[in-house]
Amino acid sequence: MAVQNVSFDIKPGEIFGVLGPNGSGKSTLIRMISTLLIPDEGTVEVFGHNTERDSGKVRALINRVSVEASFFKKLSALENLLFTAGIYGINKKEAKKILYEIFEKIGLEKNRISDPLEDFSRGMQQKVSIARAFLSAPKLLLLDEPTTGLDPRAKIEVQALIDEVKETHGTTILLTTHDMYEAEQLCSRVSILHKGKIRKQGFVEALKAEVPKNKNGIVTLEDVFLHYTGEELNEKDYSEIVREVS
Repeated sequence: MAVQNVSFDIKPGEIFGVLGPNGSGKSTLIRMISTLLIPDEGTVEVFGHNTERDSGKVRALINRVSVEASFFKKLSALENLLFTAGIYGINKKEAKKILYEIFEKIGLEKNRISDPLEDFSRGMQQKVSIARAFLSAPKLLLLDEPTTGLDPRAKIEVQALIDEVKETHGTTILLTTHDMYEAEQLCSRVSILHKGKIRKQGFVEALKAEVPKNKNGIVTLEDVFLHYTGEELNEKDYSEIVREVS
C-alpha cells in the first residue's frame, strides 16, 4: 500500500514505533527510508542526508532487518556473517572479533556457529539477522516486523536484544509492528499508520491517557489504535498477539 502525507522525526538513540495491521503501509515506508523505493513526492532524510540525492551516504548509516531473515541456508552462521563482513570491507580477523562479542550477547553458543543456518530455528535465524545488521555499526536500524511469527520464547529474546542494542550502543531504531504489546514494551513514541495515513502519534503513555478506559478499567495501545482508526486489528493479527502474550 502507498503512504500519504506521512511525516515524523526520530530522536537519536530512541526506539520509535510505526504501528498498524498488515497492509497498512509499514513496509513501504521502510523501503523508502532504506533507499529501495523513491517517494513520488516529499522527501526522506536520514541524519541530514536525502535518501534520493545522497542514497550512498544513507546506506552507509543504516541497516535493515525484515520479517524474513535471508541467508545462504546451506552455509553456517559464521560463514554467512563473514561473507557479509567482506561486503563491508571488514577483514576476517576483525570480523570474528566483532561477531564473537555479538554472539555472546544474542546467546548463540560457540558450538553452534558452524552449524548450517537451515538447522537453526526461525527465532535464532532472526537473532543472527540482527547480528548481521550490527556488523556495519549502523546509526539507524530499521526493524520491519522482526518478531512476527516467532514462538513466544524467541520473541521475548529478540525483544530483549533490541532493547539492549538501544541501551548499550545508543542506536536509533525504527520498529514497525502490528503487535501493540511489543510496541508498549519497546517504544518511547509511536505513530499509528492506517490505510497509508498517520492517524495519531506521540509518547505511548500520553496517547493512552487521551483514550477512555476499556471494560477492564485499563487502556492499552490496542485501545488507542481502535480509538483513532475506528477499527480493531484484523482477526489474524489479533489472534496472533493474544496467543503470543498469553
